[in-house]
Amino acid sequence: MYNITFKFEQKGLEPVTLENIEAGQSLLEIALTNDIELHHNCGGVCACSTCHLYVEKGEGSIEELTDKEEDFIDRAVNPRLNSRLGCQCVLLDGSGEIMVTVPDQTQFLGE
Repeated sequence: MYNITFKFEQKGLEPVTLENIEAGQSLLEIALTNDIELHHNCGGVCACSTCHLYVEKGEGSIEELTDKEEDFIDRAVNPRLNSRLGCQCVLLDGSGEIMVTVPDQTQFLGE
């Protein structure tokens, strides 16, 4: 089981920590199931970059970065070395702490 903390770059949003999360789910699925807004224009099939996030801690507990995912990360807004797509970050069997930061998603809203 995992404890996952979602932090947000967008002002006014407080961090959310989820406890006892089972392996086998993507960070996108976990966010949506727990009412954490994470854009996902393609429906979570690694065909866009809107579920882009930064993995701050626990990268060894999620599936490895693929070439396809890396190609889409290159198209994301403000990619970093720890950038991942939430739809591709599936929790591996095991347990631990994961911390991610969700970039400010207001650029997708035309603001």
